[in-house]
Amino acid sequence: MKIAIYSRKSVFTGKGESIENQIQLCNDYINSHYSVSKDDIYVYQDEGYSGSNTNRPMFKKLLSDANSKKFDCLVCYRLDRISRNISDFSSLIEHLNKLNIDFVSIKEQFDTSTPMGRAMLYISSVFAQLERETIAERVRDNMYELAKTGRWLGGRTPYGFKSSCITYFDENMTQRKMYKLETDKESMEVVKYIFNKYIKLGSLTKLHKHLYENGIKGPYDGSFSPSSVSTLLRNPAYVNATEEVFSYLRSKHFDVIGFPDNKHGLLTYAKNSSTPIAALANHEGVICAKDWIKVQQLLDINSNKAPRAGTGSNTLLSGILKCSICGSSMRLSYKSSANGTIIYYVCGKKKTLGKSACSCKNIRADIIEPLVISRIKNVNVESMIKEYKKSKLINKQNNKDLDIKISSLSSTMKEKEKLVDNLVMQLAKFKDSLASSFIIKKIEMLNNEILNLKSELDSLKSHTQEINNSNLNLDVLINNLNRFNDEIDNANVDKKKLLLNSILESVDWSSSNNTLIINYVGFNPQLNSLNPTDKINSKLHF
Repeated sequence: MKIAIYSRKSVFTGKGESIENQIQLCNDYINSHYSVSKDDIYVYQDEGYSGSNTNRPMFKKLLSDANSKKFDCLVCYRLDRISRNISDFSSLIEHLNKLNIDFVSIKEQFDTSTPMGRAMLYISSVFAQLERETIAERVRDNMYELAKTGRWLGGRTPYGFKSSCITYFDENMTQRKMYKLETDKESMEVVKYIFNKYIKLGSLTKLHKHLYENGIKGPYDGSFSPSSVSTLLRNPAYVNATEEVFSYLRSKHFDVIGFPDNKHGLLTYAKNSSTPIAALANHEGVICAKDWIKVQQLLDINSNKAPRAGTGSNTLLSGILKCSICGSSMRLSYKSSANGTIIYYVCGKKKTLGKSACSCKNIRADIIEPLVISRIKNVNVESMIKEYKKSKLINKQNNKDLDIKISSLSSTMKEKEKLVDNLVMQLAKFKDSLASSFIIKKIEMLNNEILNLKSELDSLKSHTQEINNSNLNLDVLINNLNRFNDEIDNANVDKKKLLLNSILESVDWSSSNNTLIINYVGFNPQLNSLNPTDKINSKLHF
């Protein structure tokens, strides 16, 4: 019989139910209930991962090994180590039942090899999720109550403010801390300038370009992005709160707390939830309500009429084509002509900020797209496949070498573990003698060596897995290249985009020498013998 142990802890603490303690308790349980050797016990551990979902590396490996029937029983310290979500937990138990794998939780004394154990397991998992949801609701309610006081609860400080700590004593004379926003005079002048300029220009794109061209820096001395400018203009932290501001926020489904005084700003909480809050804050606003509302109305009008730029259903390289000068994605631009509309790919940075930001030349979609398809079709697929297979052979040899090292390290580790077991037996005999101190030091030394060997083993096994994943990527790429050549000529636009995305990581456009570099997916230069510059990337001149 083979047994798996799974342990998990959200945050490393070294106390209580640590990973090590969980494993030790599981080992003790196994030794007292089953007759198995150490070699028949597999340990899977995730440190620093929440139980709210199953997106954990070693948990995924455990599921993979379960599907391969590597073990017959799964043991954990407590139910919530597996999952705090009843749906995920139930799915796992059902899956293990189909594989005839028993599940044991030693804390709750549940064993799915018995009908009563299975029934109690599901009942307990229901209460575990209820406890989790109750805690989350309590935390959320507390946050809302604090938000209603208008205090700054932390997070990224809005540009133009700085956060200062205030110490006070509560009704029990316990010292507490709270935070308050204070105006940063220099950066707040920039905020005022941005509001005034937007009212004059009436366009977020024009404002962003103006800020860039005039070297006006944003938070942390960085350039403003369109999204950061929009976020700043939308923030009611800057406005002097009036009834008109309250009404506007209520129209945007905010629960507005406090009384308008035409003096203080407003802070928002849980903006992305179904019940966002805006509360009168403790700091003073700097933008008059009339200007702030005018800015909001302009933003609303522009967002409703502005088309989504840079994408098109009839273009093939949207999201794939990149500017090789600045690395921005190439976006679409349309130009009317006597023969109809011409579509161009334009550097995204250049389109937003102008030629001073990037010198990349535009390229017509009806020129570049057929050339890319033609280049891929004409590439010597058989030659590429031959290179890939050669790379796989090298990977196979590397795996063999790793397997030899892993086997050697495992043997060495087992020998040292036997030595430790023998020394422990000796220590029991001579615990009151002078030899005991020597034995203890020897055990500690061997334990350190075993830990180092285990760390090296884990690293080698991880590298082996990377090589296996690389081989899988190569297989997928070979298959997709063949499918591309077979189907591209008769495919519609959507199918062509799908085929291109299945084989291309990106296409880099260098307008200075009219060169395209085609980057295929599924390639890891650290793990393969192929040179990504001259084998994977194909250059195209025109």
